[in-house]
Amino acid sequence: MSAETVLGMILAAGYSRRFGEDDKRCCRLPDGRTLLESTVAQANEAFPLLRVVVREEDDIRVLGLSGTTPILRVRHAESGLGASLGEAITHLEQDESLQHVSAVAILLGDMPCIRSETLRAMQREAGRSHIIRPSYAGRPGHPVIMGRDFWPELASLRGDEGGKHVIRRHQNQYHEVPVDDAGIHIDVDSLKDLQDID
Repeated sequence: MSAETVLGMILAAGYSRRFGEDDKRCCRLPDGRTLLESTVAQANEAFPLLRVVVREEDDIRVLGLSGTTPILRVRHAESGLGASLGEAITHLEQDESLQHVSAVAILLGDMPCIRSETLRAMQREAGRSHIIRPSYAGRPGHPVIMGRDFWPELASLRGDEGGKHVIRRHQNQYHEVPVDDAGIHIDVDSLKDLQDID
């Protein structure tokens, strides 16, 4: 599938309470970029069409993002990941400029180590009626690419319920792509995790 028909969507509206008092999205990596800035830059290499999901009140400059970053603001982030995902997908469905988009790659804002070639390999497998997920060493990881046929179910998500339930209901359309990329399993939940990122 062409890059123009798969939209990359980075979920970065969560409160990361396990991380502590600091907003981990703003924490600096060894290269000087913020965690979120690094994740966005990596995703942008594979997805020319991109949206970054943040809270309504977020200052994108504090997050390390430029004024040209395509932002999608959600109002119910405090209700959980499912609420943010559902609200963001509703925005995509209602955006007339995205009618040609056949699938959305759902990325997490705290996963900056996924290789761009992994994202491009997954993109090639995407389709309107497919659910695509990478696997490394026999274990599935992120991101998950959801075909447009599943967007109405995603839009109905509430609370902390993520997309796993949608995947379970559509096992016949679910496909794992083996990749040589441990980054699909590396997320930042603590300060130690942040220090382990090169």
